[in-house]
Amino acid sequence: MTGKDIIKIALNLAVIYMIGGLILAGVYAKTSPVIFKKNEMEKQQALKKLMPEAEIVEKLGDWTTHEKHAEYYAGKKGGETIGYVIQSFGKGYSSYINVLIAVDKEFKVQKIDILSHAETPGLGDEIENDVFKNQFKDKDIDHIKLVKTETSEYIQAITGVTISSRAVTEDAVKNGLNFLIKTVKGGGDNVAAYSH
Repeated sequence: MTGKDIIKIALNLAVIYMIGGLILAGVYAKTSPVIFKKNEMEKQQALKKLMPEAEIVEKLGDWTTHEKHAEYYAGKKGGETIGYVIQSFGKGYSSYINVLIAVDKEFKVQKIDILSHAETPGLGDEIENDVFKNQFKDKDIDHIKLVKTETSEYIQAITGVTISSRAVTEDAVKNGLNFLIKTVKGGGDNVAAYSH
């Protein structure tokens, strides 16, 4: 193979890579807004599902946890705030777990929903089961604590899934609730970073 052949092959490959890059950029430009709209619609459906008694769920602000952008909302009925929803993230075994937490006006948890995660199938994904999620109902900040023994006062860890259980309980829910209480009761601004 001569030097001329090598240059010809290199130029052909460069052209192919440039065309491929342009195609990928075009596909991304077309699909990105569609994906964004779909994610927003799913989030709105999840918010409505978490607080079905609210007539509207309006965004109050943004906050950051684990360097991830999250939001918090007020649920209103008849113009009066009946509760809050906060998005939070917990550092799990193999992913960040994206959680929505609905609380009443006294900041007692009413419901949680796991929006997304990449925990181990058949093990870490047990956090999605209602048996685990329903333990949070009516718990205040002082009772959002993970224990390994049977309990009705606190949150019982899923056997063999302690890291994922802790990520949801103490990282996502407790820290999100902590931030929400400080911000709403303290009249904090609507853009905040929270470190823990």
